[in-house]
Amino acid sequence: MERQQVTAKRSLTQETEDLLNKQIAMEASSSAAYLSMASWCEMTGYENSAQFLYMHSDEERGHMLKLFHYVNEAGGHSLQPEITGIKHNYNSLREVFETILEHEIAVTNSINEIVNHCYQIKDFTTMNFLNWFVEEQREEETIARRAVELFDLIGEDGVGLWTIDKAILSLGESAHSGDAGEE
Repeated sequence: MERQQVTAKRSLTQETEDLLNKQIAMEASSSAAYLSMASWCEMTGYENSAQFLYMHSDEERGHMLKLFHYVNEAGGHSLQPEITGIKHNYNSLREVFETILEHEIAVTNSINEIVNHCYQIKDFTTMNFLNWFVEEQREEETIARRAVELFDLIGEDGVGLWTIDKAILSLGESAHSGDAGEE
């Protein structure tokens, strides 16, 4: 006997669902990229940066799952994205964190586009849900910007890279010390 799919009425538009699935793919890609960066850092001796990036990879996966559940609960269909094009080698620790900053700015822009879309179509439920991501992105960009600034403030000569690597881990810890219970 063939099983019939039950489709309930929903307020989530197909366009909003598509935008959210695109964001799911971006968060999944972020998680994979940070995992790859963590591996490169660990392999090259930047243990604190590796630890920071392993945690960040998990956090990005949590963001993906938060979106995933929302789409399904709103009557849509979340899609597991195919992840390709992940970079595995870097020329320097600075390049890793400059890449992160550029990426986090792109994620912020993507979230803002979805929020703007929701505002325009008066989907205030999804817009309200996305407010958490708006705030999270402010924090993500701040951490990435501070990490890049460390290279100029401390310098990379002598014990500079060692000091930067040590400071990177504390950036992540201090930013998330008040996030108990958050994904």
